Amino acid sequence: MFRMSALRNISLKPSYISYAVARIFSNPLTRPTRNMSTECKFVQAPHKLLVIPGPIEVTDEVLYANAHPSMSHVSPEFAPVFGDCIRMIRQLLYSKDAQPFLIAGSGTLGWDQVSANLVEPGENALVLHSGYFADSFADCLQTYGANVDQIKAEIGGAVKEADIESALKAKKYKIVTVTHVDTSTAVLSDIKAIANIVQRVSPDTLVVVDAVCSVASEEIQMDAWGIDVILTASQKGLGTPPGLSILVASQKAVQVFENRSTPVTTYYGSWKKWLPIMKAYENNSAAYFATPPVNLIYAFHTSLTQIMQGSVSLEQRFKLHQEASRRVKKAAEEIGFRGVPLSEDVQANGMTALYFPDGFVASDIIPRLLKKNVVVAGGLHASIKDKYFRIGHMGVSVVDPNRGDIDKIISAVKETFAEAKASKQ
Repeated sequence: MFRMSALRNISLKPSYISYAVARIFSNPLTRPTRNMSTECKFVQAPHKLLVIPGPIEVTDEVLYANAHPSMSHVSPEFAPVFGDCIRMIRQLLYSKDAQPFLIAGSGTLGWDQVSANLVEPGENALVLHSGYFADSFADCLQTYGANVDQIKAEIGGAVKEADIESALKAKKYKIVTVTHVDTSTAVLSDIKAIANIVQRVSPDTLVVVDAVCSVASEEIQMDAWGIDVILTASQKGLGTPPGLSILVASQKAVQVFENRSTPVTTYYGSWKKWLPIMKAYENNSAAYFATPPVNLIYAFHTSLTQIMQGSVSLEQRFKLHQEASRRVKKAAEEIGFRGVPLSEDVQANGMTALYFPDGFVASDIIPRLLKKNVVVAGGLHASIKDKYFRIGHMGVSVVDPNRGDIDKIISAVKETFAEAKASKQ
């Protein structure tokens, strides 16, 4: 029987009541299968509100599933759980036949998979740059031997569609990569429009989307929009602890991989190794190349079940993220903060990046928020690192209004700024 004995004598303060709403698993596929009594309602320990742009807050059920008793990764009980995850992530991305790869690792592993499996040494890759993570993806591609060109937007902006079209007409590219939401700038790129340009100008070019900070908080219609690769990770909008690299490849991308003329340039990330593993698990039978993160798969399964089968539809989920985003941004701007994105049409819905008002720095704001039990993130983009901070509003913090997380963020920011102003008078 699973216990959290440390919680027995904890008196929950009012500010933590939202964390105390725990439910017993009701879905049979998410119910623990061995020596894990559901008679004990699991409640997370009181903790600071985590609103960085990932990892994010997770539900009690997800954290409880992560504490599943040790289970063989080739057991008949585990295989259908893994298979369900493959099917549900495909469904979440509105795809009928794309191939998911769920592999132990950071979201960064998705870059390696793309660079090693889809781009052969000496081939061209075009990277659309809207922040820090484009530089990193470009670096990864170059490490595996690709010739990389970048189109860089100004800080806070997205790459212009005309510039993308011109680049595609000037040179043949194997892939075009775009960061859907760059976590360093909170800039949202229009991946539907970008994919349309690629299909029209260079239809053989693969469209690769780094969606680490957008899956489950921004709409992504993989098949309808013509996207070939979506790479992401478990710890952001998907509401699961970190540690799972998630990549979904179109059948077109899989065919490009299968037709490559040179050997794959990675071992652990090779689709030659992983493709039969994923197909076996989707058929509810186990296969082995490297041990999957069994407990994390159980947690991921629980989160996906809540997302795909919960009371909030995908369409409602995206709308709730838009509404929460507007609330946070409007409240901050009303008291003197300014968003990093240059216009509303490039603002992400799962996070907010805010410049400090003139005369204020990170040390005036972030430590005060922490004292109010609200954890935000500092700046990341090298050119503006000390001039701004970042707030995440994704997942359960958005879709469960009973928690009051968005209200707490807004009130904490307002109170913090008032205190910071008073300290300078």
